[in-house]
Amino acid sequence: MKETFRIFQLFPEHVKRIQSSENEPHAHEYEELLIGVKGRLEHFIDFESTQMDAPFVSFITKGKVHRVLPYLKDGECNIWAIRFKSEFIPETTFQLYAYYHNNANIPLPPDRCFQRMETICELMQEETQQENPDYSIVRHLLSALFTMVESERKKIHPDHSVLANTQSSTFKNFLLLLEDNFRRPEGVEFYAEKLFMSSRNLNIICQNILQQSVSEIIETRKLIEAKNLLLTTDKTIAEIGFELGYNEKSYFTSVFKRKAGQTPSDFRKEMGKLIS
Repeated sequence: MKETFRIFQLFPEHVKRIQSSENEPHAHEYEELLIGVKGRLEHFIDFESTQMDAPFVSFITKGKVHRVLPYLKDGECNIWAIRFKSEFIPETTFQLYAYYHNNANIPLPPDRCFQRMETICELMQEETQQENPDYSIVRHLLSALFTMVESERKKIHPDHSVLANTQSSTFKNFLLLLEDNFRRPEGVEFYAEKLFMSSRNLNIICQNILQQSVSEIIETRKLIEAKNLLLTTDKTIAEIGFELGYNEKSYFTSVFKRKAGQTPSDFRKEMGKLIS
């Protein structure tokens, strides 16, 4: 995507074309928010396939492997797709933890809040269609939309409200560091030193927000990347392990099985059957 921001709708005439196209699981270099007004969506993400009837919201973080298949329901489909580069609206709660929670899809009630979400989508599209669109207006509207979505998410997952506390900025900085360094064989002390704090305090923050230790979060990030590589490349198990800082294939396989409940080879076979 060359644009920084793009918004469009999927209607019944688009469904058949998408379903008949070559649509393999993939990742992209932009963020994507789907607002389902009518229809049904089959979404392969977080290495699981989920079906949802509208109304729903689905958020796909940059770099996440996924596949979207829209379907008609009662002959209708209307799904807003909002794509934007990370720099367009860098401060969103989603980007803090979307990699670590398997809840990208949120079914919603058809109430006034959802109707307001649809109205915001219409306002953003209307602004982008102007001869000289003001993207500062679009940015504010998108921020408001995320605020509404996050409010609905908290009703479903109330424990996530802890992200609003003062620890979240440190946690965000930790995740940014992790994105740059997770392929290296670095431990808790490395990240704590970079954040000018003790390993104990960093662990406390991570436990409060994700109920995981720093080491567990590092392994989780490595596991996600391992799954992405197993799904989207032909690299060997040893090559993938080495790329993620594991010098021995047996140790990588052991860690993967402990975290995922199956070996890398079994995961690759299972995912191949699921998406075929």
